[in-house]
Amino acid sequence: MKIVSVEEMRYIERAADAGGWSYATMMEHAGRAVATALLERIADLRQRQTLVLVGPGNNGGDGLVAARYLHDEGCSIAVYCWKRNTEGDENYRLVQERAIPIFHAADDPELSELRRLVRQADVIVDAFLGTGVTRPIGGQLKDLLEAARQELKEKRETGKRGRLLPSFPSSPSFPSLPSFPFVVAVDCPSGLNCDRGEIDPVALPADLTVTFANPKRGHFLFPGAAWCGELVVADIGTDPALAADVQLELATPEMIARLLPSRPPDAHKGTFGKALLVVGSVNYTGAAYLAGAAATRVGAGLVTLAVVESLHAILAAALHEPTWLLLPEDTGVIAPDAVKLVRERAADYQALLLGCGLTQEKPAVEFVQQLLHAGRAAQLRLGFVPGGETGTKPTPALPPLVIDADGLNILAQTPDWPRAVPPNSVLTPHPGEMARLCGCQTKEVNADRWGMAQAKAAEWGQVVLLKGAYTVVAAPDGRTVVLPFANPGLASGGTGDVLAGAIVGLLAQGLAPFDAAVVGGYLHGLAGEMARQELGSAGMVAGDLLPRLPLAIRAITSL
Repeated sequence: MKIVSVEEMRYIERAADAGGWSYATMMEHAGRAVATALLERIADLRQRQTLVLVGPGNNGGDGLVAARYLHDEGCSIAVYCWKRNTEGDENYRLVQERAIPIFHAADDPELSELRRLVRQADVIVDAFLGTGVTRPIGGQLKDLLEAARQELKEKRETGKRGRLLPSFPSSPSFPSLPSFPFVVAVDCPSGLNCDRGEIDPVALPADLTVTFANPKRGHFLFPGAAWCGELVVADIGTDPALAADVQLELATPEMIARLLPSRPPDAHKGTFGKALLVVGSVNYTGAAYLAGAAATRVGAGLVTLAVVESLHAILAAALHEPTWLLLPEDTGVIAPDAVKLVRERAADYQALLLGCGLTQEKPAVEFVQQLLHAGRAAQLRLGFVPGGETGTKPTPALPPLVIDADGLNILAQTPDWPRAVPPNSVLTPHPGEMARLCGCQTKEVNADRWGMAQAKAAEWGQVVLLKGAYTVVAAPDGRTVVLPFANPGLASGGTGDVLAGAIVGLLAQGLAPFDAAVVGGYLHGLAGEMARQELGSAGMVAGDLLPRLPLAIRAITSL
């Protein structure tokens, strides 16, 4: 599913209209989708009062259509219009025909009717403004939204925020339910810049946003993304081929299902590949455990943990599935002498993870730099100079590579590091690590996460997975996928190690680096959502993801 800019969405709508799928038809589908989304989520909507806030453009037209469909389903509806030119407006006429109460801001200079309607409403449909907002909201609309916000705040503070059922903890038995007053945004909250994610201070935070045809950039860019609530992308009949040239894509279950490795019934462990993980140190034993366990949980056939000798007994007592490659150490940290052993054994594996918990101590830094230098030299020799020097054994090239955590921080200390990393490796930085790799400030990364990931993936020739809310994965050729997860429960130590382990486990099974990063990131995010639904976002830990990774795979494959 493509994520579009405002102008790209306008092109899609113009092209659909020119092809015979009229704006009126698209509006009909959009309004019906809003009504359907509400009816699906609120079981007793017909016993509740719904207020539809209608603006002057197509967004307001969508709201009028939604009001009509909700009324025809037996819901109690009121409509409040701002700057709506009703002459020749068929959707307005159909609302009038049904005797739905309609109020106009022009007749409500003190906003007393608006305040009364908001106080009485259980559900508010925000259809004032659409996706074209580019400047601050002012004038009468600012006053309207401020008044609505004030009334909503007072309702919640005075304890009138009810629930459909008693407030059970969220769990598989008692899922979270809509609470009231419930706000649904039509296409986007009024005041959201749908290209940049900026949000006007007077915007109404939505519990649900129903957008049309394609999600918009601003739905996933903060701070505005926090105003959208649950996001539903509704089909309004436009041809998906109209967005074919858009490179920015949202990962969907259907996409992941297509990319997941097959599991043939006559498989053996060699079918699903071998992953080698060079991870851990005495201070970061858990990083090795989490990455190794994750690689097994996504289905890799054989996982080998290459760890310093002093970690073996601890980890082997907790991890029974992997095999082990014991490495020389320097006071609990991997020693440069380990390069020869890792280099020799890596040739037997389909994927290599480097970095989780290695530390940035001098021995570890020397190990990583020497390993990458040797691996890159072998890549170049295999590509351009057959064989090796006379009388010498050629250095094996490194297998497809995932670099995470301390591996990335060591790269940032390495002069001209992009030349040392084999092309099309998977780099998995968080914004701070990305800033160090780029030689900039973290705020510069966060100011343009997607653009930064795309530019650096192309510049470095690597797959870049930039972590955070709505993680983005960018390929050197420009393909870019956004993952649909923003979960504060994942903001704790070790979750990145689980992610890196999942990616290397999928890489071992034969997925291309970009696909492995997308699928690994999606499964990690989905496992996090499962954990949050069962446990809550406060107190869930990285280990909670591990048993849920196969459940995430099962959920995707059962679609």
